[in-house]
Amino acid sequence: MTAIADANRTRLQRLWRGPGDDPAWARPALIGLLASTAALYLIGLSASGYANDFYSAAVQAGTHSLKAAFFGASDAAGSITVDKSPLFLWPMEIAARIFGVNSWSVLAPQALEGVAAVGVLYAAVKRWSGAAAGLVAGAVLALTPVATLMFRFNNPDAMLVLLLTCAGYAMVRALEDGRTRWVVGCFALVGLGFLAKMLQAFLVVPPLGVAYLLAGPPRLGTRIRQLSLGAVALFVAAGWWVAAVELTPKSMRPYVGGSQNNSVLNLVFGYNGFGRLTGNERGSVIGGRQAANPGSMWGPTGLLRMFKAQFGGEASWLIPAALVLGAAVLVATIRRDRTDRTRSALLIWGGWLVVTALTFSFGKGIIHAYYTVALAPGIGGTIGVAGAYLWRHRDAVWCRLSLAVATIVTAGWAAVLLHRTPHWNPWLAPFIVVTGTGVALFLLAGYAFGTRALAGAVITAACVGLVGPAAYSLTTARTPHTGAIPSAGPRRDTGLTGPGAPGGARRFGRPRAGRFAAPPVGKAGRPPLGNFGGFVPPARFAAGAGGPPSGLGGGLLRGSKPTKQLTAYLRRDAAHYSWVAATIGANEAAGYQLATDKSVMPVGGFNGTDPSPTLANFERLVDAHKIHFFISSGRGIGGFGSLQANGGAPDNARAIRTWVTSNFSSRVFGGVTVYDLSQPQRASNVQSA
Repeated sequence: MTAIADANRTRLQRLWRGPGDDPAWARPALIGLLASTAALYLIGLSASGYANDFYSAAVQAGTHSLKAAFFGASDAAGSITVDKSPLFLWPMEIAARIFGVNSWSVLAPQALEGVAAVGVLYAAVKRWSGAAAGLVAGAVLALTPVATLMFRFNNPDAMLVLLLTCAGYAMVRALEDGRTRWVVGCFALVGLGFLAKMLQAFLVVPPLGVAYLLAGPPRLGTRIRQLSLGAVALFVAAGWWVAAVELTPKSMRPYVGGSQNNSVLNLVFGYNGFGRLTGNERGSVIGGRQAANPGSMWGPTGLLRMFKAQFGGEASWLIPAALVLGAAVLVATIRRDRTDRTRSALLIWGGWLVVTALTFSFGKGIIHAYYTVALAPGIGGTIGVAGAYLWRHRDAVWCRLSLAVATIVTAGWAAVLLHRTPHWNPWLAPFIVVTGTGVALFLLAGYAFGTRALAGAVITAACVGLVGPAAYSLTTARTPHTGAIPSAGPRRDTGLTGPGAPGGARRFGRPRAGRFAAPPVGKAGRPPLGNFGGFVPPARFAAGAGGPPSGLGGGLLRGSKPTKQLTAYLRRDAAHYSWVAATIGANEAAGYQLATDKSVMPVGGFNGTDPSPTLANFERLVDAHKIHFFISSGRGIGGFGSLQANGGAPDNARAIRTWVTSNFSSRVFGGVTVYDLSQPQRASNVQSA
């Protein structure tokens, strides 16, 4: 027994201390970082309820049907899929099968993915730059406000960031020993990232590929052969699900949501692909039309887009520091050996940051502010690697100058970002500027006071850089988030208005009154549908755009919130129907589906613009007694009134609604009209309940 106890004690000591060459503080610091990250991402998680009802409904569907889970269907009966590949849904569906469908089973997997991403980034940076650099990189990722947002939310981005960070770690290992398995594993992980959020995952391929092509240990011919195998692994990891969907007869699977021809390839290369760059996204709420104003329908584009009001507070806090430090070290190492590790690491993480930021900056299609979570590993890795190099060469004046400039620039940029929320903790900006200036001056002169004093200054500089994003992250963590387009931090002036604008449902960081807080109210108690989703749409959206009384319908941003009376009515005879109801738009359907725990058909998919089902198919399903009710909240097609879908293509959703309203009896539940498809209308027969 004594021997067993001694062995267990030794294992615990090794776990606590880590590898023998690590400093004694490294492993406890890592455990503290991961524990703090877990607390930030997990505490109060249930306040957001189901968060994005659109994806939560798909999770619910996956718990009822393995077929729905495999294809990523919005409903268990399998009418249509979500507009993404389904890998990110699977951990949530596994948790929901074990613990039931609830806020924690949906959101906790995202939080754990965030903690894992922080740990993987630490491990990747630590291998070459040391434990301190790894801790800095991990802390930057953990405290980036948009990371706190997305690791507490159920959009695809949490899984995407984890898989791509793992790919970055694999590339570090490949550059370390030149083994083919690490190259193949790296690009296979990127391929799996594609199954989380499609082509966005491929933004890291150029920096990863260039890093190995230039700095891989083997000879050039071997490196090219290894990268070719990596390309094959990428294609296989990304393509097996696409092939499975395309080879399955269309009659045996759900319609591919977001596509215009029931093809996942159309979704990959159109709505979720090159359309995000060109702005030509058929099936989007913009109807495939270019913006009349410079930039895009989703906000102004350009080199500085990541720093402007819509995006700046999400992830840009430490981008200036990353660019300053990364550029300085890249210049210093430009003449080193081809396989120099510091330069190789900067090619990975700095290239990741630059390529992703430029793509987001110039994309004319749908680019939401929360996409910037993909920048966080690149920012953290660049600062960790470059900061460690400059510390090792602190005897050189240019190194201390680079650290001082990065500190000043970071403090100044933090002040600019905080000025956008002038009523939120107004003391914070002056504190950061004064402290940052003092630290920068000490970095220039402090070497005369000894290494310990300089180390203290560097640590203080890191804290100054992190205090702004940490404050935003804490506010983000204590604020409930729902709907399709969340944003991080307190409410700020983005120049955009409406329920979809960043911070539009919050005021100066105070939590909303509840999960089901009503959207802003316009004329006649209607939501101001002229603005949504973080951009100002054309006047034709606003003109005549109707809506239900405040808080009744779902529309694009939030799911519907049915009353108990309406929920009970929808569940009536539910066992006899494949779908208890149908309604236009997936968010509208999601709320009813989550409330009833029964399949609800989202006519037209997410935006209400997908040609599924056609009117003829809908009529056949009604005749076969597959659909019981049709719900019309008065929000129009997909919640946008007079929107003409697909830039002029046949409007299936409008035709279905017209056919239903002309042929079936209805009842009204507090502003929501429900048509009973089992009761054809014989006369004017509208009842109120």
